[in-house]
Amino acid sequence: MSLPTPTPEQLQASKALIQHIQAEIDSNGGWVPFARYMELALYTPGLGYYSGGSEKFGASGDFVTAPQVSPLFGRLLARQFAGVLPPSGGGVLELGAGTGLLASQIIGELRALGVDAPYSILEVSGELRARQQENLQGTEVNWLDALPEKFTGVMFGNEVLDALPVHLVHWTENGPLERGVVANETGFSWEDRPIADPMLAAQAIGLDLPAGYVSEINLAAPALVKTLAERLDDGLLLFIDYGFGRSEYYHPQRHMGTLRAHYRHHALDDPFYLPGLCDLTAHVDFTAVADAGLEAGLNVCGYTTQANFLMAGGITALLAETPPDSAARYLPLSTGVQKLLSPAEMGELFKVIGFTKGNTQVPGAFAPGDQRHRL
Repeated sequence: MSLPTPTPEQLQASKALIQHIQAEIDSNGGWVPFARYMELALYTPGLGYYSGGSEKFGASGDFVTAPQVSPLFGRLLARQFAGVLPPSGGGVLELGAGTGLLASQIIGELRALGVDAPYSILEVSGELRARQQENLQGTEVNWLDALPEKFTGVMFGNEVLDALPVHLVHWTENGPLERGVVANETGFSWEDRPIADPMLAAQAIGLDLPAGYVSEINLAAPALVKTLAERLDDGLLLFIDYGFGRSEYYHPQRHMGTLRAHYRHHALDDPFYLPGLCDLTAHVDFTAVADAGLEAGLNVCGYTTQANFLMAGGITALLAETPPDSAARYLPLSTGVQKLLSPAEMGELFKVIGFTKGNTQVPGAFAPGDQRHRL
């Protein structure tokens, strides 16, 4: 496979990140858990994938997200949010807003619906925050440095959970081991060690997977859900991401896990390729996410595929607002909707999970095709 060649500046940045990670490995006794490597590769200030200046989204980036596929995605979310926001005092909080495109779509539709809810963004990447502020000039958005102590309204994240650092576990004849990273002359390589984290060890033992199985356990996603649950007074918490319920996630055929590197629209198995220039992601274990929400006092109001959620929410009615005889406008919208719904594209792999707290009730976007039984 022939991959695009990075620029000299990109290579220099990647080498600087490699040296930074190697220094941390050396200071940690020659080994770090993969979760720490992933955190450094993605979020090291100025050098990590999400903290550096490389193009991430769209045709010139490494992947395409739903709001780039169709503006109807954001408009539909806005209509769902409008149905659960209280008449006064409620807002919308987006976690990890990418380029700000989805925020623009949602804010525009909320305003068109006459809903004047304040919109906030919590963004850990300084580079992405700067891009959002540029793209959302003239739009009333509040950027947060930390979660508010209490929040009423809608909290949501689109493709946020998959970018949280994951632990890698190798199940062996002698029990599970944690797969970590060591430095060598050419970069990095794997080394398994006994699991030191009691929580990780308990989960790995509980999964009871056969010897030779390698996969991920994400401790950060449930922790995030619990933190958000503590801050949410009354409202909806919604996540859209690619993943499975636990029985599918740890299926025998998925014995090498779901961890992938993404570079210029190429999916790679090597997470050590050009650190800082590649996105690193793992699919989401939605059972773990649901359990965390329940333990934190949330109600799981629905879990379904993206296709079911969008269809039940009325995306075809939104598409029908553009006359088919206006081909220049209709055809791109129709193509985008097909990609959002198609089982071969984003429709089945991407899931939507919703939680409520307090008096919030969610309209019927989850009712047809609800798949909570698969969690």
